[in-house]
Amino acid sequence: MSEMSFEQMLDAYEKTIRNGEVVEGTVIDVKPDEIVLNIGYKSDGIITRSEYTNEPNVDLTTLVKVDDVLSAKVIKVNDGEGQVLLSYKRLAAEKGSKRLQEAFENQEVLTAKVSQVLDGGVCVNVDETRVFIPASLVSDSFEKDLTKFKDQEIEFVITEFDPRRRRIIGNRKMLLASKRAEQQAELLGKIAVGDVVEGVVKNVTDFGAFIDLGGVDGLLHISEMSWGRVENPKKVFNVGDTVKVFIKSINDTKIALSKKFPEENPWNGAAEKFAVGNVVTGKVARMTDFGAFIELAPGVDALLHVSQISKDHVEKPADVLKVGQEVEAKVVDFDEAEKKISLSVKALYAPEETETSEEDADVADVNIEEVAAETEE
Repeated sequence: MSEMSFEQMLDAYEKTIRNGEVVEGTVIDVKPDEIVLNIGYKSDGIITRSEYTNEPNVDLTTLVKVDDVLSAKVIKVNDGEGQVLLSYKRLAAEKGSKRLQEAFENQEVLTAKVSQVLDGGVCVNVDETRVFIPASLVSDSFEKDLTKFKDQEIEFVITEFDPRRRRIIGNRKMLLASKRAEQQAELLGKIAVGDVVEGVVKNVTDFGAFIDLGGVDGLLHISEMSWGRVENPKKVFNVGDTVKVFIKSINDTKIALSKKFPEENPWNGAAEKFAVGNVVTGKVARMTDFGAFIELAPGVDALLHVSQISKDHVEKPADVLKVGQEVEAKVVDFDEAEKKISLSVKALYAPEETETSEEDADVADVNIEEVAAETEE
């Protein structure tokens, strides 16, 4: 017991305390797992580690020092060794519970560090009172891995308060949704169709990528990722990439994006590059029974009809060609309006003055876009 004057000792001896009573004392000794308080009683008060905090294995000497003044709740007047067992944690929890009740009633925004990550959500402590935030209320989007929130300070509101059932539920999703709605309204008031903007890839799917434009997501569809063919968006974009896009359309709160900038359109100058009679080189992009599609440039495909693959008879394109193979051919038809180009390898061997046969003439009537749609189906 700490040294006291005769008068203090007499007062302490005559003083009575009861279980559940709140007392105040001065720290006279601190050990890694125990705090000793002078509470003005005939016995000192003891606060064990487990009655000071919910944090396991914490060194109390890093949290409390001699001469600190603490309030605590009496658990047991005599622990069997003449000392008074106290709890700092339980008193703090009662205060915390009252604090959380007020926050619940006023819908106050609270901030606390995530102390625990569970399968169904995360826990935070407010004045030693535990608040549970279910996984569905942690974010406004699906979070597969909640461990990233461990030890992170987050904001939330209390949406359910029932201390008797030890059920205090926090909600972070509500705040994020509200903030996103504000950002969305602000952004929609500033952007217009045709604007070039920068964003960060938030998520990539088989059909496209969602781009965060600053609190609001826009969809970059697979068909708008490039003037060329994109087989898999996940091979083109990664989460976190910064991309430059332009606003293609705005429908209410839905924003469609595109990377197919008009100035980069591969059909610009195509009339000169792919004029009838020009000899061009491209790679076999895909094949059907009636011909092969030759990529002359990203986004520019031409049809090499099976009848034009060789001066010799060819049954199927796959008999003499393979995907990725480089092919040299002559342009025999060019329709910029319909974006149709027809090629002929056979024409390379024919004299310039040779008239186009009926079979050759039919090639020019093949609509590449219709054929492409048919083969993709």
